[in-house]
Amino acid sequence: MKMDAIIKPAAQPGLELVRKEVPVINDGEALVKVHYSAICGTDVHIYDWNQWAQDTIKPPMTIGHEFVGEIVELKGNTSAFKVGDIVSAEGHVVCGKCRNCRAGRRHLCPNTKGIGVNRDGIFAEYASIPINNLWLTDKDIPEKMYAIFDPYGNATHTALKFPMIGEDVLITGAGPIGIMAAAICRHVGAKNIVLTDISDARLELAKKVCPSVITVNTLNKRIKDVQKEIGMTEGFDVGLEMSGSGIAFNEMLDNMIMGGKIAMLGLQSSDTKINWNNMIFNMITLQGIYGREVFETWHKMTAMLKSGLDISKIITGEYDYHDFEKGFADMKSGKSGKIILDWAKN
Repeated sequence: MKMDAIIKPAAQPGLELVRKEVPVINDGEALVKVHYSAICGTDVHIYDWNQWAQDTIKPPMTIGHEFVGEIVELKGNTSAFKVGDIVSAEGHVVCGKCRNCRAGRRHLCPNTKGIGVNRDGIFAEYASIPINNLWLTDKDIPEKMYAIFDPYGNATHTALKFPMIGEDVLITGAGPIGIMAAAICRHVGAKNIVLTDISDARLELAKKVCPSVITVNTLNKRIKDVQKEIGMTEGFDVGLEMSGSGIAFNEMLDNMIMGGKIAMLGLQSSDTKINWNNMIFNMITLQGIYGREVFETWHKMTAMLKSGLDISKIITGEYDYHDFEKGFADMKSGKSGKIILDWAKN
């Protein structure tokens, strides 16, 4: 049986919508009919064929990893799922054999393979997903929200890495994940939340998603001045670095309280320099963040949405998958939030 799929056809910029065979699942896998998928920044890198993509992706392959859909076939013994269930999935496929996997620390598996990166992905009418990676949706949460659980999970993992209640929080980078992180910080009881970027469009979207966040365009204002305006005297307790900008990271370091804690999700360039003496003498904690804690982060994500967290406005566009080029153009504009591709109409 044939299906539509969006693939990376060759080692060059661009993607292509093609007809290809529906996956044949192996033992321990589920065949999922995709309803909605979301475009990730990773997918944009693959589209553009940047250096990371050239070093990582092996065309031809189906890309994409953020989705929600329906199980249409299962192979293997499982009481947790059945045909007809609506599911999303953790995009990191782990080995199950290493020390961390055997200790239940699956997010620390050194042999992780990414769906849509190291194996065929979900930009297709049907996708093969390991049963151990599936997440059963909750009927109280709108289905489309599950198409963005992957990046929402990045935001949750980063925002909740350190105690947040009553803390002053600085977030650098107002992309969709940074904006969702701001909303999470507010939901769990942070005090002042300052979100910085150099894009007014991104900062305006942040205000729509989280009206109480203090937004700062650092082209026009310094963070130290913002601290004075809101009555802060010692610096930020928690920093969430989402931008991947060395300039933003260094300004964050300059504005942390002594003993402050920074969770870093943004990927810094190899030539980023920081004042190490500043970090050491101020006893700053740096914590790298990758992906989500499997599946503890997913549990927290669900609980927050069910207890009133509303991040729905982070979805700013929806396209039929036939119009995926428009969706990618929207993402590449630098002004969008999350973009959804609709596979359910067929």
